[in-house]
Order: sequence, then C-alpha cells, then structure tokens
Amino acid sequence: MPKFPTLASAVRDIVHDGDIVALEGFSHLIPFAAGHEVIRQGKRALTLVRMVPDILYDQMIGMGLAKKLVFSYAGNPGVGLLRRLRDAVENHWPHPLELDEHSHAALANAYEAGAAGLPCAIFRGYNGAGLKAVNPNIRSVTCPFTGEQLAAVPAIKPDVAIIHAQKANRRGDVLVEGIIGVQKEAVLAAKRSIVTVEEIVDDFADLHTNLCILPHWTVTAIVAVPGGAHPSYARGYYKRDNAAYQEWDEISADRDRFAAWMGENVLDVGPDVFAARAGRRR
Repeated sequence: MPKFPTLASAVRDIVHDGDIVALEGFSHLIPFAAGHEVIRQGKRALTLVRMVPDILYDQMIGMGLAKKLVFSYAGNPGVGLLRRLRDAVENHWPHPLELDEHSHAALANAYEAGAAGLPCAIFRGYNGAGLKAVNPNIRSVTCPFTGEQLAAVPAIKPDVAIIHAQKANRRGDVLVEGIIGVQKEAVLAAKRSIVTVEEIVDDFADLHTNLCILPHWTVTAIVAVPGGAHPSYARGYYKRDNAAYQEWDEISADRDRFAAWMGENVLDVGPDVFAARAGRRR
C-alpha cells in the first residue's frame, strides 16, 4: 500500500478483525483520530493492548470492538474509573471482556522483548505481589547463573501498532518528541503499523534532545492528521483538553448517553474535526 494513504484506507487495509492491536501513548500523543477510524469501520474481536488504557479504549470497548484487554492500570486520568470498561467486565455489556493485567514494568518489558524478537520478557518484579495469583501469564524462572527467581511474561507482538507523533518527513521517518512511553517498542514489535502525525515536512530541523526517530523502514503507513491526539496533547502543538476527560465521566456513565455521544462525535464525523478541536486548546 502507499506509504502516505488516507486514514480510512490505512485502517481498512492494515487492521483486521481478530487482530492484536496496540494503540499506544502514555498520556501524551494518544492516537484518538486513528482509534475513532477503527471504531467507524466496525472492526471486531480485537485484542487491545495498552500500557494505560484511558477514554479511547473505554470508547472502543463500549462500542463492542474488543474481546480482550492486555493492560497495566486502566482509568480516566485525574478523574476516576472507566465506566464502559467496568460495564463490560461486570455486566458483559456490550459483551464479555477478557482481562490480562500486568504492572507497568511487565508490559514495558514485554513490548521490548517483542521488539527484540524474544519469546518472553524476564525481569525483577512481582515479588510479593498478588497479581500473579490471578494471571497465569505471570510466571517465574530461575536464573541459570545466580539461581535468583525472576518474573517472566510473554512478549507482546501486536499484529498492528498505532501511534501519533509530531512529524514525519517525506521519506517516511517519524519524529516523536516529549513523553513517548512505549510507542517505539510497540512499532518495532508489531507486524504492521500506522503512524498519524501533526504534519509531514521535507526534513527535521531544530531537533529537541528528548526525541525519538523511527526510521521509514519500521513504519507501514503514515497519515497526516492535525490534532489527531486530541483530547490528549501533542508537545509543541496543543495542550491537553482536561475538560473533555472530565466530561467523559458523565457521558460514559449512561449507556444511552454514551451511544448518542459516540454517534454524534465519532460515527458521524471524520478525522478533519480533530484539528478544529485541538485548535481551541492551543
């Protein structure tokens, strides 16, 4: 497929029903526009992976896209719980959701293992923790050199990784600045990837010291979607829309209100609305 497709064609050709999909962003550069396109196209039976699921995954779960969630901490940052996630777990609405919960350290190591082509991640962790009693994917191994008991979790190797970044150049290299979480590892671990960006430029200039560059050969498709991380923020472009996160708590508390909001703000609009929304928060 073309390196620079439309968002609709990128999601259509790259994301398939039943895929393991990671939409990453650690409070910053969350790929909302791409996630909304996945919702509009009605992808189903997805295994969603994310270090910190917030309201984007709440929306995807509430719209019935997910069969399983692999995560470390889930919540509406600064507000509280994820109501659509909780409804799926407690009441099986819109259908049951399988959970695979980890610590941040475990999930970060699992992504790194996937990026390195390893079958599992081995690290110090979970000693004295109760989570491994309810998660069979948390196991122990003995170091062959020291005899130390270490934690082991399966490597994360998504079918698709989706991230948002500030810039891409016309060759297809991607520039990410600021807090990047595990975006780099997610893309390197995945079979296919979609990167939405604020803009496509001829080349990168005035590079910040805290940056990450993904070379063109690691990325399947790049789509220019200004404002594509809103209501999260993009360093150098727009601030976090705190009001949107606060409003989501009330919107998501009621199934009918949730469905109406998704129809009006996701199903019936395209990615072009993100630039206008983000522009109001500059």
